[in-house]
Amino acid sequence: MTSWPPRTVIRRSSGLRTMESALVRSGLGPVAGVDEAGRGACAGPLVVAACVLAPKPYPALARLDDSKKLTERTREELFPAITRLAVAWSVVSFPAEEVDRMGVHVANIEGMRRAVAGLSTTPGYVLTDGFRVPGLPAPSLPVIGGDAAAACIAAASVLAKVSRDRVMVAMDEAHPGYGFAIHKGYNTPAHLAALEKLGPCPEHRRSWSNVAALIHRVDNSSGSAR
Repeated sequence: MTSWPPRTVIRRSSGLRTMESALVRSGLGPVAGVDEAGRGACAGPLVVAACVLAPKPYPALARLDDSKKLTERTREELFPAITRLAVAWSVVSFPAEEVDRMGVHVANIEGMRRAVAGLSTTPGYVLTDGFRVPGLPAPSLPVIGGDAAAACIAAASVLAKVSRDRVMVAMDEAHPGYGFAIHKGYNTPAHLAALEKLGPCPEHRRSWSNVAALIHRVDNSSGSAR
């Protein structure tokens, strides 16, 4: 007896709606996709989004793909189209201090739960990007590379990425010198150089090893000076 949904890999060439269409045809819709942005950054929030798309493939959403593969301009153009045409969407955010307190994986899982709970339409099935999320209100399936395999996850990816990027641009004005508007809090050489020069700001995640090491080094230097 074959289990449902099938555990086969849905490849990009099959189209971004293959998996969702199969679930809807089997009476398991509407299908929500969930994804996050900022998991690997050492500064700024972790942002998680959930999205339910209409079964009809709108031309305005034809460019949907993994948000990391899209240009910033394309993501910004897709964002209002997604929020206008989606059946339901939800975005939740965890600031750096909350990520430190909870741990990034726990915050990510909790964010996915909250994002799905925040949808105005209750999903019949949930597709998550990469790993299983317990405690969802509907059956779910983790999809490896989901933001490049399912349109609803790709849409959630864009919502999360654009929402977080906008926060990081505003953060750049509040904390000048780090270049947050450019690297968005990730560990680029420019960010690490600024962090070394300026020290961490309140938006840096203290639980990250590079930030913690810098704080430890500064504390030790201050202690030696005394």
